[in-house]
Amino acid sequence: MISSNDFRPGVSIEWKGGVWKIVESLHVKPGKGSAFVRTKLKNVQSGSVVEETFRAGETMPQATLEKIKMQHTYKDGDQFVFMDMESFEESNLTPTQIGSNVKYLKEGMEVSIVRWGEQIMEVELPNTVVLVVTDTDPGMKGDTATGGSKPAIVETGAQVTVPLFISIGEKIKIDTRTDQYVGRES
Repeated sequence: MISSNDFRPGVSIEWKGGVWKIVESLHVKPGKGSAFVRTKLKNVQSGSVVEETFRAGETMPQATLEKIKMQHTYKDGDQFVFMDMESFEESNLTPTQIGSNVKYLKEGMEVSIVRWGEQIMEVELPNTVVLVVTDTDPGMKGDTATGGSKPAIVETGAQVTVPLFISIGEKIKIDTRTDQYVGRES
């Protein structure tokens, strides 16, 4: 159990039948009446964000989340197969369980899988990934880094915006949190 007085950003609690991560918390002690804690909570499963007020000192169960290092080994139909890097057990996940990061997932990539009991909450990819450009408009002589941008398709099928000088076959680094081009990779 955790007291609402101990709420800090990043702490996970069990509330309303789900797991919620505290994004913001503010302890308020008005001049009249009892103190309370104003929070912004993010549902780990759905991603929805709500604002909620708790009485100061109110206790609730703290969610015990387990983070496991796994490697994406191969795709089996519409399921992605991951192998635990310690026990070598395999787990199958659907694109829905993986979430929006599925567009950057490629074979051999190591990820962190966050579980609550036996339920998978989220799949965390590395902050940046290096992927090969498979399709884009050809670059022209004189195209510069500040001269504009164009769409490009990478080997996983994701579309990103890249500078005009990037061509097919080049390796580029992409930030998985913002979906933005970071730079060329050799």
